[in-house]
Amino acid sequence: MKRGGVVAALVLALMVALQLALVLPSAAAETDPLPVPADSARARAVAQYNDGVALLVTRQFGAAQRRFEAALALEESLAEAHNNLAYTLRMQGRQNFAAALKHYDRALQLKPDLAQAYMYRGVLFAQQGDATRARQDLQRLRSLDAKLAAALERVLEGGDGGDEREGLSGQYD
Repeated sequence: MKRGGVVAALVLALMVALQLALVLPSAAAETDPLPVPADSARARAVAQYNDGVALLVTRQFGAAQRRFEAALALEESLAEAHNNLAYTLRMQGRQNFAAALKHYDRALQLKPDLAQAYMYRGVLFAQQGDATRARQDLQRLRSLDAKLAAALERVLEGGDGGDEREGLSGQYD
């Protein structure tokens, strides 16, 4: 890639990152509680996860990351924890993009219809300058959640993604 193309890709990635950083996340769309047996590893994992969501909505990304990691250490199959861990990693900088992608991919492997993961994996692809894969996630997202798809489409078109809170997985009851 020529220098001008590299600069253009970096400018686009920076614009996307800045647009998204201006919007405060909060608990959101993935709010269906899972039944949790009392005093089990899963119950402890869900408690860690819920604490992570509370930290995430106040933009304490490092602390939220540690809670999501603790939740996954107890219950690796929590797709929403993978999604939100990926988000916290992505929000902490480009050096975390590869790890974030692994967690978005794992979330979708565990829960193929988790719209929020398609939303934010698409944003990650856009930040990396991979418009083809971002558009593939947009296409899949259109069949899952029209509102999130519209937000991702705005990001891909270089506009405001809307309320970024929509792409986070919420707390379990």
